Amino acid sequence: MSLLTDLYDAHLTIGGHAIAWREIVGNAFGLASAIGGMRRKVWAWPVGIVGNVLLFTVFLGTALGGHGAPLFGQAARQVFFVAVSIYGWQRWRSTRTTPDAPAVVPRWATTRERTAYLLAAGVGVVFCAWLFTQVGAGWPAPSWYYVADAWIFVGSILATFAMARGWVDFWLVWLAVDLVGVPELIYFHYYPSAVLYAVYAGFVVWGFVVWLRVARAEAPNQDRAPEVVGA
Repeated sequence: MSLLTDLYDAHLTIGGHAIAWREIVGNAFGLASAIGGMRRKVWAWPVGIVGNVLLFTVFLGTALGGHGAPLFGQAARQVFFVAVSIYGWQRWRSTRTTPDAPAVVPRWATTRERTAYLLAAGVGVVFCAWLFTQVGAGWPAPSWYYVADAWIFVGSILATFAMARGWVDFWLVWLAVDLVGVPELIYFHYYPSAVLYAVYAGFVVWGFVVWLRVARAEAPNQDRAPEVVGA
């Protein structure tokens, strides 16, 4: 138990702020998963799950006796990431035609699909902001915190689900999450995660261009793709 405790508590101190190694390693796995996702590799999902588990322990912060503030939305989304990642893992494995083939054919969500996920996101943000307010009652937080954390939570789940479905939209959703996530993480001194979110923002733009080009290039083959990717 002593070794596990030492590993759990291991951290760096930079500028007077403690940074857990779990945060650094978890974000490294997250970046590797994002690269795999852009390349449409099935291994992106299990790699991402490892990062989610590590970051879950980080973002609970003081709730588990760690360093930093307890970001409830950031912590809760790691749990849902694991669930959605298991779905995406199984889906990409089933849609891959050969072991070396890309797992999905990227496509834009249909108007019906996009309307449904935007409505669900709006309802989800309102509900989660209220829920996080109740959970965090008594914890001194700025007025914007619960809404921002609710969007990060809902938007992240939406982006992961859209990635599992092979929708090009998921890159744009991730960009919207990053634009909120970076300022929040800097404010609460989660600097490795803030840096990674900033890196993600540039990476997301790149990934969006890659998937958009692939979607256009493989469009002639999509007379069968909606059945496979969107079934």
